[in-house]
Amino acid sequence: MPFPIQAFLIALLFSSIASAAIVEHVFNVEDVVVKPLCQEQMIPSVNRSLPGPTINVREGDTLVVHVINNSTYNITIHWHGVFQRNSPWMDGANMITQCPIQPGYNFTYRFDITGQEGTLLWHAHVVNLRATLHGAIIIRPRSGRPYPFPKPYKEVPIIFAQWWNVDLAVLQLRPAPIADAFLINGLAGDTYSCSKNRMHNLKVVQGKTYLLRIINAALNTHLFFKIANHNVTVVAIDAAYTTPYVSDVMILTPGQTVDALLTADQPIGLYYMTISAYISAHPIVPVPTDRTINGLIVYEGAALNTSPAKTTMPEGMNQISTAHRFSSNITSLVGGPHWTPVPRHVDEKMFITMGLGLDPCPLGTKCIGPLGQRYAGSLNNRTFAIPQTLSLQEAYFHNISGIYTDDFPNQPPLKFDYTNFEVRGDNEYKMLFPERKTSVKKLKFNSTVELIVQNTGIITSESHPMHLHGFNFYVLGYGFGNYDPINDARKLNLVNPQMRNTVGVPPGGWVVLRFIANNPGAWMFHCHMDAHLPYGIIMAFIVQNGPTPETSLQPPPSNLPQCSRDPKIYESPTTNVDLSY
Repeated sequence: MPFPIQAFLIALLFSSIASAAIVEHVFNVEDVVVKPLCQEQMIPSVNRSLPGPTINVREGDTLVVHVINNSTYNITIHWHGVFQRNSPWMDGANMITQCPIQPGYNFTYRFDITGQEGTLLWHAHVVNLRATLHGAIIIRPRSGRPYPFPKPYKEVPIIFAQWWNVDLAVLQLRPAPIADAFLINGLAGDTYSCSKNRMHNLKVVQGKTYLLRIINAALNTHLFFKIANHNVTVVAIDAAYTTPYVSDVMILTPGQTVDALLTADQPIGLYYMTISAYISAHPIVPVPTDRTINGLIVYEGAALNTSPAKTTMPEGMNQISTAHRFSSNITSLVGGPHWTPVPRHVDEKMFITMGLGLDPCPLGTKCIGPLGQRYAGSLNNRTFAIPQTLSLQEAYFHNISGIYTDDFPNQPPLKFDYTNFEVRGDNEYKMLFPERKTSVKKLKFNSTVELIVQNTGIITSESHPMHLHGFNFYVLGYGFGNYDPINDARKLNLVNPQMRNTVGVPPGGWVVLRFIANNPGAWMFHCHMDAHLPYGIIMAFIVQNGPTPETSLQPPPSNLPQCSRDPKIYESPTTNVDLSY
């Protein structure tokens, strides 16, 4: 029989093993026929499911995913929100950290999941394929460590998605038009006659509390979520714990997640859970005529032939204030797991104007955008051009010239009334046409970076969900109008700001973000609406090496996918189309 100290060490060893497991999955990507609405369609799927498989891990685990591409598409898989500490080659950003996995090939992603708990998502990172290639990543605390809130009776992933009545191959030819439907866990529900008997049902026991792990995997639409006659308590966002926040409605931009506690505290019965679109780009983006999709909360013992209690969803222009109230009221759980205080000293401050501009219409082509031009993304008057022959990170690591420039500016070339843009002369007219190039911003290792992201009204004012790969950022403040560097700076939250990887920049407004650049590699910062990827609302940071091998970018894995000799297969779809969602 071992001595007590030996028993302790053995227990500690087994506890360490249990809390640092290797979790392995096989993702077989293939084209399958599905019918969530009224007609059969061919889609790429992972393991023949929609949404794809849920990944369950504990903080500290190593995740290994073997991706076998038996589909007809070039794909990558991005682990949205995972820090990828010391594993930037595994980020899965197409032509940024890797070339795509071509049909008939495979690639194994392997990385540790450390320093975060909660709900994230995985999804394809090639234009529009996220529509059907997505799923949940659930990160629980290490074995023996509790949640910082009462343990729920059950945990339930709830994934929102968009659906089109066309094959994905058609969507690949252009930015996706307005969705024909939204889905809750792959089901469109009773809003549509051909799917009214296929609705996501959550069965609950009266008095029990459930942890809803909510994910917006939609391509292009912010979504409100509400449960009839019930409040929820938000306890985490983007896998970062929050001060408990009670609300009857939530807003999630594409790519955001919310962990919320739902207590079944109402009379036994049926209750709708409903999602509806939040469209802030009026009047350019038309609002779908029927924007609500229902799931169902079913209390144990309820009569199934009764009518469910209905939700009252936000309507009209008040959507903006409702969305802003929810997004801006959430704060971090100070002292909670993985919480860190806001760094006060800023090494690099950037002011980034963000929105849409125009791209000259090619000769002999009819373009239907403003002034007869095409739409283009604009970050400090730059439109990002995706590399065509080699991934950005490979070019950086191997010091290959001609792929990118490191001259992304710290501010726009012109100061103007950002939210009330008018063309008054040549300078303003030039701001309509951002420069197209693959430009990055280099950051010194371990520097603290502050980003003031200012939404513009150059084409239209709308909420853009800006996603930073490789990091969480502190959201120090939100506001409307032009950012005031004196008065608005005084109002920033440096005590308990929320931490996110994706933030909705208010329409006609701004956010202030701060993060520590402690992860060497190439990291995208981009709008998470897939319609805006080919427009180029993208830039990239290159975090330079630190002083040790452990803080430096390591060589790429030997089996990293190789780029095709025909660069045309990586070209973004032509954006000769009106802005569409």
